[in-house]
Amino acid sequence: MTSKPYESPDLDARPQRRTFTAEFKARILAEYDAAPDAAARGAILRRERLYGSHLLDWRKARDAGVAAGLTDRRQSAARAAKKAETAELARLQRENARLQAELSKTQTALSIMGKAHALLELLSESADTAPTPNPSWSRRSRR
Repeated sequence: MTSKPYESPDLDARPQRRTFTAEFKARILAEYDAAPDAAARGAILRRERLYGSHLLDWRKARDAGVAAGLTDRRQSAARAAKKAETAELARLQRENARLQAELSKTQTALSIMGKAHALLELLSESADTAPTPNPSWSRRSRR
């Protein structure tokens, strides 16, 4: 037999949460309210793969007079602005850490250069003065 074995879905894949636009919610509510009987309303829910609780929440928000109630709070403009602020803050924190590390390296290099300059200056001063002859060295050369 050459039948394909049953292919199971990837169990590691996380399900994607559905989001609905305000226009979609308003359209479905209007269609649901205009349905003549319970069978038609059930068909709408099955077709759109919705639950009655979706419509209850959407209707409650609409009846409260909250136009923004039909928008998804997770996708609101305030959340997008907060997300942008968070991203900017994270970028600035990374840049600050990088600059702090660079400053530390620069300060260490300057400190080393200062010490090297002082050492070279000390050596230069000692080279300018005439060296004192070593008495033991002069005795050896006479022999």
